[in-house]
Amino acid sequence: MKIQFLGATREVTGSKHLITTDSGHTILLDCGMYQGKGMETDAANRDLGFDPATLDCVVLSHAHIDHSGLIPYIVKMGFKGDIYCTPATRDLCALMLTDTAFIQEQDVRMYNKKIDRQHPHKEKGKKYFVEPLYNQNDVNRAMKHFVTYSYDRRFRLFDDVLLTFTNSGHMLGGAICSLEVYEEVRNEGVNELKSEGKRWKRITYTGDIGRAKSHILPSPQLFPQCDYLICESTYGDRLHEDPMATVEQLLGVVEDTCVYRKGQLLIPSFSVGRTQEIVYVLNQLYNDGRLPHIPVYVDSPMSTNATQIFRMYPDELSDEVRDTLQFDPDPFGFNTLRYITDIRESKALNHKEDPCIIISASGMLEAGRIKHHVANHISDPRCTILIVGYCEPTTLGARIQQPGLQWISIFGQDRKIKAQITKIEGFSGHGDYKEMIDYLTRSLQVDKVQRVFVVHGEAGAAETYKGHLADAGFKQITVPEKRETVIL
Repeated sequence: MKIQFLGATREVTGSKHLITTDSGHTILLDCGMYQGKGMETDAANRDLGFDPATLDCVVLSHAHIDHSGLIPYIVKMGFKGDIYCTPATRDLCALMLTDTAFIQEQDVRMYNKKIDRQHPHKEKGKKYFVEPLYNQNDVNRAMKHFVTYSYDRRFRLFDDVLLTFTNSGHMLGGAICSLEVYEEVRNEGVNELKSEGKRWKRITYTGDIGRAKSHILPSPQLFPQCDYLICESTYGDRLHEDPMATVEQLLGVVEDTCVYRKGQLLIPSFSVGRTQEIVYVLNQLYNDGRLPHIPVYVDSPMSTNATQIFRMYPDELSDEVRDTLQFDPDPFGFNTLRYITDIRESKALNHKEDPCIIISASGMLEAGRIKHHVANHISDPRCTILIVGYCEPTTLGARIQQPGLQWISIFGQDRKIKAQITKIEGFSGHGDYKEMIDYLTRSLQVDKVQRVFVVHGEAGAAETYKGHLADAGFKQITVPEKRETVIL
């Protein structure tokens, strides 16, 4: 058996890891899209590193686009197998992949207009324009390939391959993926490889690991013992603040911006997971009588629809949410909160002078309605832009946080930064290095894990996390390079 690492190697986007068994089965762990660089990522997304027509199946850890976003593309390119995931992941993918197709079509339209202006007299036969990776029809076709299984149910992919999903606590439907592959075991002798017969080899892929404590999701659940571990490392070099302290921080920012400075608080937030957690915390503050009486807007059609999906799965939410449901029928709604889908209402927010909170996608400020809100408010000293999650280094969300930055270009126009730029990391859906190490060592007998592969982390974070894993007793730890192949 071999594993080829095709994405999210020394970076946090484009997760794809291809397993090829000795019997010839090909299993792709996640099929993520590269994000964060606009059209610059187009070539990377088209260069898969494998032929989709020869792929047997996809095992999907969760619905975030950096893990699922190329599924319609591989279907378009000839993939005919099944896509295995949990029911909530399937429901969220139907929503998120549709949105991604729409964004691609918009980006490509703008890019092609720019190219058309740059090449008014086009050379005959030379291709300048690009096409989207996929469209809504490709998404519709892809959704027919999804096969769902609930958590903690061991099922068969092939005669010699079993799979179990365990709740990862990272997002609704998120799963640790535990594979068992029945294969020949060989040890290296003096002159040749010697067979020791067949046994089940156990490979666990963590996808993304959630927080030890979350307001809306359960803690990551213990998963079965493995021989080989493929583990994320997004926050492999950092520690988070306590979630309870995060609530007080958020309230402090709300009061400072909306009560004392009479400004607007803009929160760029991922539509699925992060938005629901922030809304839930604001709902709790409202129930406790601590939230200032100001309008709160969730300005995102996808956030609105995703929240409906969260409401469909109360049994997969945290004990805290289920306790809240005993007296509050909607933990994601309160009297001063409005969900906005209409584009005219969204545009009207750009001219709003009164204090309010606007939560909108995207979380890295690369696209979506929030980018327009930030463009219109960034030069207002009364306002605050609150970053509540990880931003890939090349994105607007990361650049806007640079210390001492006075000007920034948004939509091709330089804008003076007068608004306050603030960050709260406690809302992250990723565990920090201590949380992850604690989770792994509680789930596993460390001395029985033969090899560990560290993925989904910037190079520095991955290397630092490798050291933390070694301190915890793990052996044979590798931070793979892109396209690296390892024989197990």
